Amino acid sequence: MPEGQSNWSPDFFDLVETIKLKDPLAYILGAMDEGEEFVFKYADAVKLAGHSCPAVSGAYKITARALSALYGDEIPVRGEIKVAVMGKATDMAYGPMSQVISLITGAAPITGFAGLGRKYGRRNLLVFDEENFKYNTFIFQRMDNKKTVEVTYNSDLVPEDPELGEYASLAISGQATEEEKKIFQKAWQAKVRRVLLEDNSIPGLFEVREITGYKFPEVR
Repeated sequence: MPEGQSNWSPDFFDLVETIKLKDPLAYILGAMDEGEEFVFKYADAVKLAGHSCPAVSGAYKITARALSALYGDEIPVRGEIKVAVMGKATDMAYGPMSQVISLITGAAPITGFAGLGRKYGRRNLLVFDEENFKYNTFIFQRMDNKKTVEVTYNSDLVPEDPELGEYASLAISGQATEEEKKIFQKAWQAKVRRVLLEDNSIPGLFEVREITGYKFPEVR
């Protein structure tokens, strides 16, 4: 039975590019037929996080950019991608952002699936490089050929509606009128929309480069 539809306030969620992957674990356990694809929408990230913000949207686009750089025209393979978050889980918004990346790539921290017969494991494919902090930076690696890319999200480059700061404290504190709350919400989601749909018109917003020699932290 198809899942019900959530009623989103913004009208742009469905305009965001989908991210498609194949997942061998889903095939072997019969969740879908061989060759079918997982299709992720931005709304899936919103469901995971419970909200839509520049960090959640940034994580979604970071993942899309990384997979495109790693796989080109190939369909990415979920569960066969390693990810390093460049900092601690408690740095900035690295915790929520890592959860979005984990959802899409299948790379999981210690809570991930252990595997079947030494195959299909996702545990510890996502790690936090606590000794080498970099601002909003994530490293993705294909496990089959070790191709590795670094993605940096320069969120400060996203233009911000002046009304966002004017009404933010009122809305968050619960002191805003209904009109002021709507103005704040519209301005907040406008910034998200720019990240998701206008990223190509903001030079330097997402920087992607192939790297070599990176050593993933050992899991203790």
